[in-house]
Amino acid sequence: MLQAEIAVLRFGLGARPGELAAAAGDPRGWLTEQTMGPALLAGNTPLALSDEIFTELLAAREAYLPHYRAQVLARAQSAALTARPFAERLVHFWTNHFAVSADKGAVFGVAGTLENEAIRPHVDGRFADLLTAVEQHPAMIAFLDNQYSVGKDSVLAGLAAQGATRQLARGDASYTPQRTFGINENLAREILELHTLGVNGGYAQSDVTSFAQIITGWSIGGGKGRLAGGPPGRFYFRENLHQPGAKVFLGKTYYETGQRQGEAVLGDLAVHPATAHFIATKLVRHFITDEPPAAAVARVARAFVKSGGDLPRVYAALIEVPEAWEAGMRKFKTPQDFVFSTLRSLNVSPRQPQEVLRSFELLGQRQYTPGSPAGWPDTAKSWDGSDALMRRVLWASRIAGRFEQGIDPVDLAAASLGNYARPETVTALRRASSGTQAVALLLMSPEFQRR
Repeated sequence: MLQAEIAVLRFGLGARPGELAAAAGDPRGWLTEQTMGPALLAGNTPLALSDEIFTELLAAREAYLPHYRAQVLARAQSAALTARPFAERLVHFWTNHFAVSADKGAVFGVAGTLENEAIRPHVDGRFADLLTAVEQHPAMIAFLDNQYSVGKDSVLAGLAAQGATRQLARGDASYTPQRTFGINENLAREILELHTLGVNGGYAQSDVTSFAQIITGWSIGGGKGRLAGGPPGRFYFRENLHQPGAKVFLGKTYYETGQRQGEAVLGDLAVHPATAHFIATKLVRHFITDEPPAAAVARVARAFVKSGGDLPRVYAALIEVPEAWEAGMRKFKTPQDFVFSTLRSLNVSPRQPQEVLRSFELLGQRQYTPGSPAGWPDTAKSWDGSDALMRRVLWASRIAGRFEQGIDPVDLAAASLGNYARPETVTALRRASSGTQAVALLLMSPEFQRR
């Protein structure tokens, strides 16, 4: 009893007409016979082979590769040549704070443009302006998929629902359900957790959802059909995707003003005390020590709140923190720090993107590709493992072999490290068997590996 039904319904996909009868004679044999031979597609839809698809994908990626390479090279050259290294480091800090990754296909060719178009112009302004420029940049929109976020009561969702209703009312046999429209919370969540308030910033899941509704319609220009409009590749507010109506966020009601509703929220987040503390903590950790002193954080946070997020005044407070001027070198260099400081020490600027790309591939910090929206880690424990140090030795030896001619390693140590150059390091440089070995020893010395 029920053996055929079990075979067809439990082991199969559901009964087609006549299938129960076909299995009834020998249910187990009916199943066993199906395991013999490859499982071929039963339909007749023509499909391209994987190698053909990958060839197309690689060709598309190759088209964007020159842009990525140019952005990486330009960044390295700027780090090597700038006469404003503090400003350049601040750019790198904010780029990591507002992290996007070129590993995501839609972002591959534009990851560096977020730094150059949204961060560099606003690094000396108000945090509110920097925040808005970043969150409305196409690279951030695409990285966190906000262009796919659609309000359930939006114009587009309503039109789709009307079309489905008409088709169902006609009994249209060709009707297929439309794409489900819904809120994408990625951008809203990362703004709160990583860009402003911090994970313990006092918001709830309901605030994430409300904020996500507020920024529906924040999209990228171009597209087709109902998703057409706006300058291609630039920020564009698609009103037909926006969830209409007033919304409550962090206890405050934001009335419907379209795009400005989201900008109003960003403006309030930019001057929130939790944002001030979160940003101050990250600044102190980045510039001073892996374990930020509470007094230093409080001093920077006060400047942030008092100035309404005026970044030059925040930087001034950071500079005046007493802990910043203690003699110990407490920050272990990231691979990026190591590469850029080496370029500056040797007074060289890369000419080809390949040499920069190879360096960061070896050292494990491929440019514009942090592993998550949280950015690259900023503490020693993430970078000082034995394998990572061996890679640094290999890279230092290669660089030393290329640039050691005409260099006095002792003079180089003095120019690069000043009084931080330890007597034992200087002695080791003098005793080195070759110029290449001496430069490599300097680059791998404990004092050069820290800042």
